[in-house]
This record gives sequence, structure tokens and C-alpha cells, in this order.
Amino acid sequence: MQVQLLVTRTDFSTANLDQEFRDLGVSYELLYIEDHPDLVAAHGIQHSPCILVNGRLAFREQPTENQLREYFSRLGQ
Repeated sequence: MQVQLLVTRTDFSTANLDQEFRDLGVSYELLYIEDHPDLVAAHGIQHSPCILVNGRLAFREQPTENQLREYFSRLGQ
């Protein structure tokens, strides 16, 4: 499973999301929106943070740890 966290360089949620992913044992790749205009255009991203899972936009906002837990449990993670 490929998980990508897309954030702006000034997004204050990054540390919190990092902790939530670590708590859940989910590996992810950190991508800065400024460096990936192709992903921004392809997914209609207008703000940060966004989370892609297997190339699909899963969250357009900062999810809670419980929302992440539910999402990944449905995927069998």
C-alpha cells in the first residue's frame, strides 16, 4: 500500500499526522505540494493536508486518528 501525505511547507498539521501514522504503524511518503504540481492538478487539490492512498485521494483535510484507523482497517492494514 502506498500512502502519500501532501502538505505545504508551512502546514502545521504535519507533525500531528506523522504521530498518528506512527501510532497506527502506517508508513507514508511526505510530499510537498509546491514540488508536485502534477498531483495537485490531477486531484484538484486546493489546500493542505491531503492524503493519497494507492494513487487515490482518501482525505482532503486533516483526519483524526480514529478516522485514519477506520479507513486503514477497511483496507486490511
